[in-house]
Amino acid sequence: MNTNEAMALEQQRQRRNRINRMKTGIILTIVGWMIISFLAIVILSVQVVRLDHKMDRLVANNTNTTAGVAGMNTGSKNAAQKEADSQSPYGDVVTGIDSPDNIAEDGDTHKVYLTFDGGPNENTDAILDVLDEYDVKATFFVVGNESDDMKDVYKRIVAEGHTLGMNSYSNQYSTIYASSEAFEEDFDKLSMYLEKVTGEKSVYYRFPGGSGNEISNVNMAELVHVLNKKKITYFDWNVSAGDAASDYSVDDIVTNVTTGVSHYKTSVVLLHDGENKSTTVEALGPLIEALQKMDAEILPIDENTKVIQYIKADSVE
Repeated sequence: MNTNEAMALEQQRQRRNRINRMKTGIILTIVGWMIISFLAIVILSVQVVRLDHKMDRLVANNTNTTAGVAGMNTGSKNAAQKEADSQSPYGDVVTGIDSPDNIAEDGDTHKVYLTFDGGPNENTDAILDVLDEYDVKATFFVVGNESDDMKDVYKRIVAEGHTLGMNSYSNQYSTIYASSEAFEEDFDKLSMYLEKVTGEKSVYYRFPGGSGNEISNVNMAELVHVLNKKKITYFDWNVSAGDAASDYSVDDIVTNVTTGVSHYKTSVVLLHDGENKSTTVEALGPLIEALQKMDAEILPIDENTKVIQYIKADSVE
């Protein structure tokens, strides 16, 4: 091989090396941008999920805190609505969750009523196990469930000394709040069913969504009137655990409840024992221990409980 041929081959080799380096550089650049883009997508997705969860909490708190809903009701009424209210039989009802005589001062004992909405199901049994472990009694506002397993849960609530309350039979807002007649029919169905299963006539009720909800097609005072006629006491709540959200933690529940309880002499606490509320079950033990450290009395609702209501039942004729 002569010198010219050797030089030509060396030039070809160098050209191939340059081309390979360029290809490698291009590939590495593309891969780098792909990795950066992927990481950016992941980071943005995480942020979106976090924002969604925060929105869930905010929506849940707005939906399930009666005082907040009630405030929205008052603020959103236009002149025509106010005029209609003033001419209705229920235009002069008294509303408002907080009362001066229930605001806690230093040295006051906090009376706490843990209430669970939405059961019974397997989580109700787990909650009953925890309550039994701590020798604490609570209140269960139940819906209708005719399965044999859930009949045993209704019976267990009563047998273990907890208060059995009602939270509608169907738990379908569109049905319950369609009319006064529909509400009363749903109420009677649940009342008779629970008495048949447990032998106990429940005398306590909680409106799905609270008495300050904006869902009902009927003036809620009219439904309070229905309960008054039946000599049924209804309860809203003044402390929410925040477990109506789709994402919440044990710490969220403990913090929400203990912070709320610290403000009141009597606290009716809203919790849930639905199918997807395993975190509530997990939080119950730590919550009870935190309340005990506050020297709070944890009690079941009974005839001596201070009534917590947005629409004051005694102002409804």
